[in-house]
Order: sequence, then C-alpha cells, then structure tokens
Amino acid sequence: MSEPVVPTLPDPPSPLRLVRATLTAAALAGVLLVTVVLPAEYGIDPTGIGRATGLYRAPAAAAEPLPEGAGSDAGAGAGAAGAGSLFKSAAPYRSDEMSITLAPGEGAEIKAQMNAGERLVFSWTSSGGGVDVDMHGEAADKTGGDRSYWTGEFEAGGHGAFEAPMTGNHGWFWQNLNDTPVTITVKTSGFYRRLFQP
Repeated sequence: MSEPVVPTLPDPPSPLRLVRATLTAAALAGVLLVTVVLPAEYGIDPTGIGRATGLYRAPAAAAEPLPEGAGSDAGAGAGAAGAGSLFKSAAPYRSDEMSITLAPGEGAEIKAQMNAGERLVFSWTSSGGGVDVDMHGEAADKTGGDRSYWTGEFEAGGHGAFEAPMTGNHGWFWQNLNDTPVTITVKTSGFYRRLFQP
C-alpha cells in the first residue's frame, strides 16, 4: 500500500518582496496616470505621449476662443482659435524629484510654490511603511485662504493632478507613526515656481 501524497504549499512572500511589489505597482500606476488616464480623461498631457498615441481628448468645456491673431506667435492662425482649451503659464514647464527620511514619530513637509491656476501632476511613495498625510495649501497673502485638499492615514503613496486655487504654497505634510524610519519620494511635473522643503 502506497503512502498518501501530501502537497507542499509554497512559502508566503517575504515582507521585502511585498514592499517591492507595492512600490512597483505604485510606480506603474503613476506612469499610466500621466501617460494614459490624464490625456484621455482630463485633457492634461504633460508628457505629450497622449497626443502622439492619439489618446489625448480635449476637455469638454472648451476655453473661450482667443482674440483674432492671438495665436500667431505660436504659428497658429486665428482659424485654430477655440479648437481646444488652452492653458498658458508664465512659469516654464519643469519636473522635480525630492526625498525625505522620517524617523519614527517625525513629520515633515514638501511644498510647491504656485500661482493661482497653475497645474502639476504628482506622484509620491513611502518606503518602509504607510504614513499619515495631509495635502494642503497656504495662501501667499496670508488672508486665511489656507485649506486642506486630501487627508489619509497609513497611506503608502498618492498620485494625481492638481490645480492651485490660490497663489501660495501647496503640498504635503507626512507623519511617520511606524516604529522604523520611512523615506518619502515625491515626483512632480508641470507649471509651478519651485519644489522645496520648508
């Protein structure tokens, strides 16, 4: 009589492997957000890939047509005015990346200096554990226009697009409530003055 065959189960993935898989998924989600979702759904194409691949879709609410001849400096005649929405910024397009390491219990901020109406796309990740986050803005003229845009607890990352409702500093405050240090990495692209740590 033969002995019964007992199936062996594979070992569960290690915590390090789970963290790597989570960070890889977050990075891929950020890339897809910038190259596919934003151009196709929101008419925001900071990389130009949406137009190149045909995914770009102009926002439904088109901007008012430019005055006749206003587009001539860009090589477009008056006939092209109103064909889509236009966002112009005095700030040049830029991309930044910044990292900070938070000890257990420590909190810190990274902000973008922006004028009202300027836009950016962002992606941040936390390695070493989730963090509490408050994305908020502070009015430059100190008129009490400060506001919170998004809060979360034990978040491993955040990705999206942002338009400044007021001139000032807009960004994130993170607090590490883990027993070990965490490193936050922020990537931004768009139209803003600078990315900095207050």
